[in-house]
Amino acid sequence: MAHVNPYLAGATGRCPHCGEGVLFEGFLRVARTCDACGFDLGAYETGDGAATFVILIAGFLCAFGALFTMFAFSWPVWLLLLVWLPLTLLACLGLMRPAKGLMVAAQVANKASEAGRHDV
Repeated sequence: MAHVNPYLAGATGRCPHCGEGVLFEGFLRVARTCDACGFDLGAYETGDGAATFVILIAGFLCAFGALFTMFAFSWPVWLLLLVWLPLTLLACLGLMRPAKGLMVAAQVANKASEAGRHDV
């Protein structure tokens, strides 16, 4: 098996271990195992980490854009809402899968998993 960049694989929704299988079942649920190599992906969970980064990044970009257009072009409030609310939603949804994939890939690359997850 060739060396796989786990961060690139995770960001593109592929298994960070082999780069072949899918990382997600559905939109954001991490698959239990890789369908290509059988790697245990269920041991890796990002919690709210990816959502936090996405909110900070998309929030900054969209808030800056809204403020810029408001002051530079004197847009009315209804136009700001009409343009920037959908853009904020699209930015958040567009960044969420790659961010979560990167968080899982970072855990795989650093050989970290939830401590005591199976100790119940």
